[in-house]
Amino acid sequence: MKKVLIIDDNPEFRENTVELLQMYNYEVIAAENGRVGIQMAMAALPDIIICDIVMPEANGYTVLEVLGQNERTAGIPFIFLTAKDQKEDIRRGLSLGADDYIYKPFKTEELIKALEIRLKKNAFLRQRVDKNTKGLNLFLKEASAYLDEELLSSSRENKHFKDRDIIFREGDAAHHLYFVEKGNVKTYRVAESGKEIVTGWYGPGDFFGQLSLLGKEGIYIESAVTMEYAEVLDIPKQDFVNLIHHDMELANKFLEIISSNTVHLQEKLIDIAYSSVNRRTAKALLELHEKGILKDENQKGVDILREDLASMIGVAKETAIRTLTKFKEIGLIGTDSRKKLTLLDKEKLQRIADFED
Repeated sequence: MKKVLIIDDNPEFRENTVELLQMYNYEVIAAENGRVGIQMAMAALPDIIICDIVMPEANGYTVLEVLGQNERTAGIPFIFLTAKDQKEDIRRGLSLGADDYIYKPFKTEELIKALEIRLKKNAFLRQRVDKNTKGLNLFLKEASAYLDEELLSSSRENKHFKDRDIIFREGDAAHHLYFVEKGNVKTYRVAESGKEIVTGWYGPGDFFGQLSLLGKEGIYIESAVTMEYAEVLDIPKQDFVNLIHHDMELANKFLEIISSNTVHLQEKLIDIAYSSVNRRTAKALLELHEKGILKDENQKGVDILREDLASMIGVAKETAIRTLTKFKEIGLIGTDSRKKLTLLDKEKLQRIADFED
């Protein structure tokens, strides 16, 4: 049973609304002014709040602002009650983060429908999105229900790439966001000297291309190539833009889903600036292992160019080779019968990544 908090200083309206919602199987609590409403919200943590704007002690705007600053109550859906001639109140309330508004007086079906929509959307925004094509397509399909028709395309399918296929090149028009379902993808840039600089490695569950879509130039700022057979879902740029610009809550949810790679890039730049070569190399090898690129001893090794690894950790090729040789001598990594790298001692490598300066 969902819990509703009603905050209104009109006792007759408050009592009638409580009785009405109880008839529709809601658990209802009520507050006679904004100050009491804030206290009840923090204590009871309702599933949704219906709040009048003009009230003594603390008006509706104050209630919304105070609850929005509290981590425990900030995510509770908030609906304002307002008179039909108070359009300025509506604009102000929505700008402060209110989810919806209802005109007084309202019909029963208007209130019930507003509650159902907000509760359903809040549940959708809280649910975990599986990091695979099926989960992502399900999220996009459900998200489309909260946008105008035709804002999101109805079908997206995996594209299949062979080993070393180019997905896009630096300078190409940026038309898609990409999601790796299977295989591994490397992104890189080419310096003026002609040297290739690796900018990222992506495995199943990773997104790439989002920074290019956010750029003003409208072009890919790097190239992407598969490192083995890969299945990649491409999401049209227009879907990406519509999700970002047409609904703030959907935008925040979608950015949360795709932003882990961006955070990781920031962490890597800090590592290059401040960490030792050993530590950066250990972190790079563990990252490759986590993405399924670097295998364990009893599995097929990885055919990674030493130039790529050097670019990942921000050192010269010769320095990367010396560090790998050292790691091999102390039993952290090895090579299989085809001279491909394998991981031998993950625990020791993790200690270097975590603690060595």
